[in-house]
Amino acid sequence: MKSVTFEDSLFEECYFEDITSSNTFFKNCTFISTVFYNTDLFEYKFINSRVVNSTFLHNKEGCQLDFSDDNNAYMIYFVSFLGTLAVLPGNIVSALLMDKIGRLRMLGGHPQSPSPPPQGFFGGP
Repeated sequence: MKSVTFEDSLFEECYFEDITSSNTFFKNCTFISTVFYNTDLFEYKFINSRVVNSTFLHNKEGCQLDFSDDNNAYMIYFVSFLGTLAVLPGNIVSALLMDKIGRLRMLGGHPQSPSPPPQGFFGGP
């Protein structure tokens, strides 16, 4: 379950097993003879709900990280890696040109050759 809100629902003789939910809440629900096995459904997720003759076994412990809402850590780093990889050829060419030509020539032209006089717009006088 990802993000589900149950309202005014009745769960009778149900079996919840291996459930990890990030934003699942039960509002005004009733649980009768229900078993929760290996879930992260803790007390704060049951808002104004009644739990009658139900059992919680082997609840999940610790901080449950949730990357289900488009926050997948793998994808974040993968997109960053692809962006870095995209500029790599330009960086290599730039480094080779700087080594071959020199930094001053790349930035402003050859320091010993005078630049031609400025022309008018579109090369005319």
